[in-house]
Amino acid sequence: MAHSLAVRPSNGQRTWTVIDEKYRTVAPVEEWLEAHRPLWSPNTVRGYATSLAQWWTFLEQRDETARWRDLGVPAVTGFLSWLRNGRTVEHMLVEPEQVPAAETLEARLAALISFYRWQEAVFAVPVAGRLMRGAPRRAPARGLLAHLDARSTPGPSSLVRVRRHRHRGRPPLLLPAEIQGILDGCAMPDASVGEWAGNLRDRLLFALLAESGMRLGEALGLRIGDFVMGRGSTPYVEIVPREDNPNGARVKMMRPRRVYVGTDLERLFADYLTHMACRAAEVGIEIGTDSPLLVNLTGPPLLAALREGTVQDKTAALRKRSIGPSSWTPHWFRHSHATALLLAGTPEWVVSRRLGHVHVQTTLDLYGWVREDEALRAAANWKSYIASWQVTDGR
Repeated sequence: MAHSLAVRPSNGQRTWTVIDEKYRTVAPVEEWLEAHRPLWSPNTVRGYATSLAQWWTFLEQRDETARWRDLGVPAVTGFLSWLRNGRTVEHMLVEPEQVPAAETLEARLAALISFYRWQEAVFAVPVAGRLMRGAPRRAPARGLLAHLDARSTPGPSSLVRVRRHRHRGRPPLLLPAEIQGILDGCAMPDASVGEWAGNLRDRLLFALLAESGMRLGEALGLRIGDFVMGRGSTPYVEIVPREDNPNGARVKMMRPRRVYVGTDLERLFADYLTHMACRAAEVGIEIGTDSPLLVNLTGPPLLAALREGTVQDKTAALRKRSIGPSSWTPHWFRHSHATALLLAGTPEWVVSRRLGHVHVQTTLDLYGWVREDEALRAAANWKSYIASWQVTDGR
């Protein structure tokens, strides 16, 4: 069985690789990862390493690792079936109780295709050519001057696809009551003693995600000095691209931005910072404005930057206590934040800048349904519109 393995080379930056059932590095996968490490964040490397480790495990069970250069569509479709069936068999008469989400299967397939396309470009491995069709099944709509734009040329698409749900264009959301339930499930104020009861750091993390719409990796990369208190004006958070975060967190596309927040979050930050400073004084560790904001306060290593895996464990623990929807993730806060802004009438370009999207079209592609539903609800009131069209003849 192959595994994705965290390693720390001599330069000190943690990364991931893939080892096979005999604990040897899988050379073709490592070559592909090494070619992209300067471009990807450590968490992206980990995600791709996980996908390729599962692919290599599948080949090991088939005894086809030596044929990894000569596979085609049947092997890839078998791989997706194997993932759906609990990574044990390719064919099963009864569907297993827990089936990976379509998004998970798409991520595994995307990593596999990316791996083979690189192998084809660098080493002339022919697998990618067998997996791709020449043009998409449905060509996108073209503008009047599309013939002048080289980017409008249809690109290759995968012959193997993952069936998605009908409403796949709508990202999952958290309702206000669900968000409040998650925050209260982390920590709540205890009026009898004037302190917080529970894990104040987790409440700050999820409140930050809910109110700012930032990605989890952006939040985990924050330093204390990045949260600027208002002092009479509006507080804000500076999202600063860094490559030296000890937990491997990175800002996507390394694009800085400023996100303004409310006074409630500012007060929560002040309470957390006081709690963090007291904990640092107890263990004799100095902290400053350049120290990580979200850190370990109870388990070792103390005051070390919080890692994404720990957040996932916290999320799973809350779900196990039936707090929030059964499958929610930290990224749902981002979707909920964007949807709430659009429902409130905030212009799309403002939402796009706040979320850190490179193009406003990305925002429209993800959340265009919000405006659409709003328009459909207004259309239900059609009688009030046509009343203004009536013209009297003066009789």
